[in-house]
Amino acid sequence: MEATFGKSKSSHHRAVRDVYDFKMLNWFVGAANSPRDLAVLIDSATYVSDKNRRLTIATTRVILDTLGPNDYVNVYRYGENAEEIVQCFKDSLVQASPENIHEMKIALTFVKHEDPATNISAALSTAFEILHKYNRTGQGSQCNQAIMLITCDTGGPPMEVIKRYNWPHMPVRIFTYLIGGDKSPDLRNTACTNKGFYARITNVDEIHDKVFEYVKVLARPMVLYQHDHPLHWSPAYIGGKSSMYGKENRGQLMTSVTAPILDRRNYTVKTANLLGIVGTDVPVEEIQKLVPPYKLGVNGYSFIVDNNGRVLYHPDLRPLPGNIEYDETLKPSYISVDLSEVELAEYDGPSTPPNNSLLLDLRRDMIDQKEGETDFTIKIHYDNMKRVTIRRHNYFYKPIEGTPFSLGLALPEGYGMFELRAEHEIKLAIINVTEYFKGSNWKVHPDWVYCEYNSASDKFFSSPEERVLHFLARTRRPGWKWMSLRSRSPSSHHKQASKPDKDAYYCDKKLVQSLVLDALVTDGFDKREAQRMRKEENENPIAILMALLHSQGKGRFGVTRSFIATRSGLLRWHEHLQSDDSVDEPRFAEKHARAMDSSWYKRAVDQHSIEPESFVFSVPFDAAETADPLVTATHAIYIGKSHKAPAAVVGLQFQHSSLATHFVNITSTCTGMTGCKKNCASEELDCYILDNNGFIIISERHEHTGKFFGEIDGTIMDSLVQDRIYRKVTVIDYQGTCSPQESHQSSAPRTLSNSVIKTAVTFGNFLWTLVLGLNIQDFWRTTLAFAKDAMHSLDDDLIFTDDGETHDLESLTPVDSTEQATSDNNIYMRFPMIAPASPPTTRATSAHFPRKLRSCEKKTDLYILQPERLNTSGQSNPLKGKLTNCHVTGCERPFSVQKIRHTNLILLVVDTLCPCGSKQLSIEPIEALTEPGACTARRERLYRRRPPKCINYHPEEMEIKFCGDADRLVSFSSLSLKVLLSIVTVRLLLA
Repeated sequence: MEATFGKSKSSHHRAVRDVYDFKMLNWFVGAANSPRDLAVLIDSATYVSDKNRRLTIATTRVILDTLGPNDYVNVYRYGENAEEIVQCFKDSLVQASPENIHEMKIALTFVKHEDPATNISAALSTAFEILHKYNRTGQGSQCNQAIMLITCDTGGPPMEVIKRYNWPHMPVRIFTYLIGGDKSPDLRNTACTNKGFYARITNVDEIHDKVFEYVKVLARPMVLYQHDHPLHWSPAYIGGKSSMYGKENRGQLMTSVTAPILDRRNYTVKTANLLGIVGTDVPVEEIQKLVPPYKLGVNGYSFIVDNNGRVLYHPDLRPLPGNIEYDETLKPSYISVDLSEVELAEYDGPSTPPNNSLLLDLRRDMIDQKEGETDFTIKIHYDNMKRVTIRRHNYFYKPIEGTPFSLGLALPEGYGMFELRAEHEIKLAIINVTEYFKGSNWKVHPDWVYCEYNSASDKFFSSPEERVLHFLARTRRPGWKWMSLRSRSPSSHHKQASKPDKDAYYCDKKLVQSLVLDALVTDGFDKREAQRMRKEENENPIAILMALLHSQGKGRFGVTRSFIATRSGLLRWHEHLQSDDSVDEPRFAEKHARAMDSSWYKRAVDQHSIEPESFVFSVPFDAAETADPLVTATHAIYIGKSHKAPAAVVGLQFQHSSLATHFVNITSTCTGMTGCKKNCASEELDCYILDNNGFIIISERHEHTGKFFGEIDGTIMDSLVQDRIYRKVTVIDYQGTCSPQESHQSSAPRTLSNSVIKTAVTFGNFLWTLVLGLNIQDFWRTTLAFAKDAMHSLDDDLIFTDDGETHDLESLTPVDSTEQATSDNNIYMRFPMIAPASPPTTRATSAHFPRKLRSCEKKTDLYILQPERLNTSGQSNPLKGKLTNCHVTGCERPFSVQKIRHTNLILLVVDTLCPCGSKQLSIEPIEALTEPGACTARRERLYRRRPPKCINYHPEEMEIKFCGDADRLVSFSSLSLKVLLSIVTVRLLLA
């Protein structure tokens, strides 16, 4: 915990230079004050001299810095008339989001002094009118309201205007700031008679302290009530360094929870002092640990939404990398991303309710902290917004009591509602289960919590694997207990233990025992000697697979690596060939330790829903820059008679040159009894292998490999979209970044021989032979049977049921008893309960980002293959098309497309003789054609909920006379303040 007041902040950071004034930050001001509506009035006369102009801009900026997403504000420049400095904020108060505040700060620099005289009466009338309008209509904060008057005129405003709008009840406070000049009794009197504060600002150094006085004044009612300590949760921000393996040098998302420290002493003169703020910084990754990702499964994720609809975390939350300013000054950069900007709803058409409406209903329910469920279709993008898929999600949501947050779970329709329950009972194991983790060719998910110590320990683990082995060894000690329920905070009537137990730990029994079972059934993956594997062929199906790859893979297919990633986070791999440049490439394990978060894992599971027996092929996007890149082929393994529960993904990596050679050989050979006039080797045809997102896997020109086909031939790509072979999906990136130089841009009858089309079938057979020479379902089924037999012979206790521990989580959906018993050994179950799980953590790095980058909205058009268009009655029949009227000669350009069976690929053959022009299509996101910056009204129309508590009035406040610079400030010695804070903090924690 930390108690703060003054010029520094207790923190684990050391050697911090020029610490930012924390009193202006949301975690401090949000705890000190209830929400507010502010109308800031700037006298244009303050812009006459350079010094006053700088003081005015700096003062206004500091005022704006004190505001957060629960506040509303507008800034007016007044001369003869009052007008908003941001024109698109006309006649309104806007939410004090980072985007709106940024827009106002920019506009401050463009304010000019143009009027010969100023009309302060008109300015005050404008401010009172907008504040009263928002109060009457239920808009804005519905709590504190204030006018911030910044002027260099010592004369003060006419009281008749103030009396007409504000007296006798004074719903609006008035704070006056005199820029330069002499003292102004009139301005001071205006503030004092309207429950405000007067400050005279003559230099930049005193601005923070002078502005902070208004925060202390707004805190007076809360101080006078004495016993109310409302908790405040700040928005997410990037702060500090991540504690996760492999992310130690990256920034992490944080939130702060704070409460006010109130002065309860009695004074001769009536006063109400805010002593400070007590609170703690909470790493968001620690919150995510409470939602284990394995319980949600692949492509499932959790997210948290606050009362403003902003996400605390979400797998698509992408804050700017790093936060150098925080590292140097502790000033956080708050994240403001709405749920509607990361859940991209897909529109189904007029015949069904728009998914966007269902998304907004979900958002409203979560903001209102309701419990419920819904489902709709969304767009999911992969690989830095180069790929997209359409998926229907089931959403479950529930409030987090005592906070402004609601937790949401998103589960894919179908397989996402089932969970594989298969564990190895460690206590009953005869042999040491660490035997299944021999060698160095395995990894566990570094972000998942298998086991960990509850507090700082003298035990240091250099890797997640070392930590897993440490706790597996502990399970064999006498008196071992799983401790699968995380310790809760002590109740208020319990005294805190004097010293925490350094050996106290948490272990997820279900996850660990699932990991051990997966390790058992994949044991032998690292056996490299083919002879040894052949001896085990009758016992271990993994050995059968490895023997096949050893005997055929190296020479025929150029297989360099095989791997398997399981639902427990286990990754095993085997190197078949050592590449000459493997030293320069990042190791496979380092790149893919978070296997379930990888696109190849997610895409393989999604592909199973389209074609259960198919493999997903991919190449790196920069494959053309590599002499011999690797092709990755992956396949999802589902368990159960109905194949409902994804258990693992198996894959191969092999040399692209081998695949390309076989492609050329097959497509250059005429098949059938009759000869063919044209094939892919002729100059009349161009042949391509494209994946399901339109990327080139194989071309006759190596420099095309990995590129989006639309960049090579956009005209044909457009035709494929028109023929409904590919579907174009527009994706908007609401978290984009643009440079100032960027602007709105645009991205841009002959027949083919049937013998060429037949090559698709031949090549498909080759790919199917390549990926596996045995049925993959039989392979995994045999593997489980082998594991079961082995377990019975060792322990006679292979369990496929819940571990029996109780959880305080309610069921997501009723379990269908008829479906539960459809699988052998009940190996998969309906998803049983709200299983707190976390998505992949946000990738926030500490890499230096150019300072001139600005936030912007971008959009791009991505593409998805429509395989049903190429499957007629279960057959992959070729579709033929042609481009007409594309040349002055009137020639036509035919093309043909055929699905390659058991893959996510198509064969595209294009005639080249007709010189049709070819445009280029780009999938690079471009800036969307929207109004600049915060002037888009989309966010202002979104629903939000005010904080539940408003403390803005106390009848005794009128007795407080301290209201400006002329009064004597109450001060305490540094030592007495520290003692007081310590006492109050302890009492608050134990209260």
